[in-house]
Amino acid sequence: MIALARMRLHGFVRTGRAVAPLIAALAALSILYGGGRAEPGEAYGVSALVAFPVLAWQTKILLDVEPDVQRRLARVALGSAARETVAGLLAAAVAGLGTIAVALAAPWVFQSVKVDPGGSVGRAVLIGLGVHLLALGPAVALGALASRAVTRTAGTGAAVLVTGSVLAVVLGLHGSPVPWLVPPLMAAARYTASGGPTRTALTLTTHALLWTTATAYAYTRLRHTRP
Repeated sequence: MIALARMRLHGFVRTGRAVAPLIAALAALSILYGGGRAEPGEAYGVSALVAFPVLAWQTKILLDVEPDVQRRLARVALGSAARETVAGLLAAAVAGLGTIAVALAAPWVFQSVKVDPGGSVGRAVLIGLGVHLLALGPAVALGALASRAVTRTAGTGAAVLVTGSVLAVVLGLHGSPVPWLVPPLMAAARYTASGGPTRTALTLTTHALLWTTATAYAYTRLRHTRP
């Protein structure tokens, strides 16, 4: 399974398909940080929100690189549809970590983060890492759900990707009656900007894990019904 994940990640990078989402991430972050300096929590919270659709798109591209016939052969070679599916998700998660590394470095490169006197740069980076990792799981699950193996057509895949990304913002707004239907990206951005009790961070993390698990399960079930 690890070998298959490595092969898919290698194909994603070797074919040059990794370049497009990386450029998109850099363009979005440069626009975001071009407006002035912000506190680390505020900057990274918004950065994770912006990175979410890019990470989801990146996942879709990675999973779509492999031809359908090769994917079926990989399933046969592993002897388990579940292991073949997990290998793809694992490769997407590793690719996402690379994009997150860029997102963590971007505000310092653009000099768009202000750290108060006595503030810790290490703590600021840890805040950024935590909120981006919170977005990574849901992004990988959404991108997988939009992949060709599930949606079959480019139009349907794009619709799933765009709809999921838009709903994550709209339904996550403060006062939304159904915030639990989407990953807690907006709530995480508000939390990192204004702070709050530790239990809120734990609640947001649990929410993100449950949403990721449910969406990944739906992806797995749909994959198993496809030849």
